[in-house]
Amino acid sequence: MTTPQLFILLCTLLLHVAAGFPTDRRGREKSASWDDVNVVAHGLLQLGQGLKEHVDKTKAHMRDVNSKLKEFNSTLADLVRKQQEQDSALKERSQEAEERDTQKTALAEEVMVKVEEVKRQTEDMQSRMDRLEEALAKPTLDSNDSEHTGVPFMQRLVAAQNRRIDQLVEKIKQQQDKLEKQSVHLQALQNKFTQKRVKSHRRRDEETALRGEVEQIQPQSGLARDCHDLFVRGERSSGVYTIQPENSQPLSVLCQMTSEGGWTVIQKRQDGSQNFNQLWQSYKMGFGSLNGEFWLGLDNIHSLSKQGPYILQVEVSDEAGQQQEASYQFHLEGEEKQFALHLQQESSSVVQETAISTGASGLPFSTADRDNDLAADVNCAELLSGGWWFSSCGDSNLNGKYPSRPSMPRRQPSRRRAMFWTTTKGQSSSPLKTTVLKIKPASTQQ
Repeated sequence: MTTPQLFILLCTLLLHVAAGFPTDRRGREKSASWDDVNVVAHGLLQLGQGLKEHVDKTKAHMRDVNSKLKEFNSTLADLVRKQQEQDSALKERSQEAEERDTQKTALAEEVMVKVEEVKRQTEDMQSRMDRLEEALAKPTLDSNDSEHTGVPFMQRLVAAQNRRIDQLVEKIKQQQDKLEKQSVHLQALQNKFTQKRVKSHRRRDEETALRGEVEQIQPQSGLARDCHDLFVRGERSSGVYTIQPENSQPLSVLCQMTSEGGWTVIQKRQDGSQNFNQLWQSYKMGFGSLNGEFWLGLDNIHSLSKQGPYILQVEVSDEAGQQQEASYQFHLEGEEKQFALHLQQESSSVVQETAISTGASGLPFSTADRDNDLAADVNCAELLSGGWWFSSCGDSNLNGKYPSRPSMPRRQPSRRRAMFWTTTKGQSSSPLKTTVLKIKPASTQQ
């Protein structure tokens, strides 16, 4: 209420009070009535002053509220702008990922074209060699002196064919070198894409944590912790299932069900369709197809291993059909300890194998770009191909190169660049054809 309004109210009250007293009263009563009027007027003035102070305080409080509202609106606008910038950045990264996928697809198509070209050249060379054998098998009886003229001609023909074969072999070697370079380039692009995706996810998680929106990993109802847990729940068919180890994200795995329990397969090789000459990030995340050849990933294997004691079973077979297997007590450390492997030979193993010897401190995993082996003067992963728990370039490497197909010309690579497994007698098995690494809880071992 404003001061003029208070003044008008005061005057009105005074008039009503004055009207309440008769004009013909005595002077003493009139003086007393005016004293009462003064008291009332004084009280009204104090009330008006109090109301004015209250109004002033209310105005000051409203000004503070308006100022804070303006600051809040400014902060909200900044947050909206930052969110728009983050959305724009994520959209740009998504477009970059699509471009990389397009490049990878183009490179893969180019590689396939070159592979087909090499196959055609190989078939042409085989056809020429067949015709040469037929020509050599026919007797030269065209004239009486054929015995003297036919032999030099055949020698020249053989020499020419040998030169042609050497040229074709050289071209095939060049094509294989180009294919390997293309494969390395493709792998480098894939690793860059994977690293950027991991960094993007990490940055997004950090931003979410700053906003106080971090969510704890909650297990999805109904998911088993491993393949043996599925077996306990009644599953008896081998195949691909989704599991969720404790405190980890769900993942798809290949389960091998037996009469004793369920095995979780962590590595499988059978036909050479998957390139195992990968770098650290690929071995960490996993690669390949669960319906063919694959590596489950060191992070996933560690998530399974940390749930409790596990048994690792190694099964290999060579080209002659001879099979070997060995069982170990198994534990795998995390990346902070270079995924160190701890193994102890199972006393119940049918064949005692020591092809993997880790020692008490464990044996770290090693790749061409992460040299963690125990050899001081050489990078075992670069020398032998693939990633593995190498000691001094070791007695085993089940992630080496798959042996060449019989129809393809061999470049005579070092045997140690291929998959190999050394027995307790110190003898290496013939070239391996299949490998399987699988684990299950140690509590199920009888």
